Amino acid sequence: MLTAITRQVSPAIARCELTHLERVPIDASLAAAQHREYERCLGDLGCVVVSLPAEPGLPDSVFVEDTAVVVDELAVMTRPGAVSRRPEAASVARVLVPYRPVATITAPGTLDGGDVLRLGRRVLVGSSSRSNPEGVAQLRALLAPHGYTVEAVPVAGCLHLKSAVTEVALGTVLLNPAWVDPAAFAGLTRVEVEPAEPYAANALLIGRTVIFPTAFPRTAARLERAGVRLRLLDVSELAKAEGAVTCCSLIVAG
Repeated sequence: MLTAITRQVSPAIARCELTHLERVPIDASLAAAQHREYERCLGDLGCVVVSLPAEPGLPDSVFVEDTAVVVDELAVMTRPGAVSRRPEAASVARVLVPYRPVATITAPGTLDGGDVLRLGRRVLVGSSSRSNPEGVAQLRALLAPHGYTVEAVPVAGCLHLKSAVTEVALGTVLLNPAWVDPAAFAGLTRVEVEPAEPYAANALLIGRTVIFPTAFPRTAARLERAGVRLRLLDVSELAKAEGAVTCCSLIVAG
């Protein structure tokens, strides 16, 4: 059984943190409607959705993925690189307690969950503006006793590692080679995004289906040719806040 922890869209989402995108108006009502459809999709794919209430004072709080890294044995609460986002973690930690023992990244470490890509027992962490070497080292120390390897991967031109690469099937990743070196994924099947769709590498694998934005039809076609089954969603307003489909949930197995 999969549990998907989500949080409703903050009415203050227009004041979100931005690093690589220009600020444009965000329709909070439309973002909320898109997020409800996202939650319905998770439910359709077999997840039990645990939806937290909106946080009016925390503009980025819909992006719950950044607050924790959840593996089978442990939940690691992160220390987000953006100071404004650090208050988001406490309420998520309370929800995770029934599912996993909880550990925490501490200062001076910083870590965003969007920088963490788990491929079996291999955990890759983006060396980004949001996750620093101390955060990576702490995550390594916490996960090593459970048999995980943790390695840093350079990223450039995007916010998080999972802006540049995600898993779309067992042994298959979708990536933007301009933002992450494909050599880090040697031995895996690699599907590259359409060059005209640089933001298309973020996809959410649930079971054998991938939740994928409608904004990237050419990359979607590449995935379908590779045999990947897609569930397409419009997340255009959330994307204006530098969010994507992995960002809006924490998936907890078992």
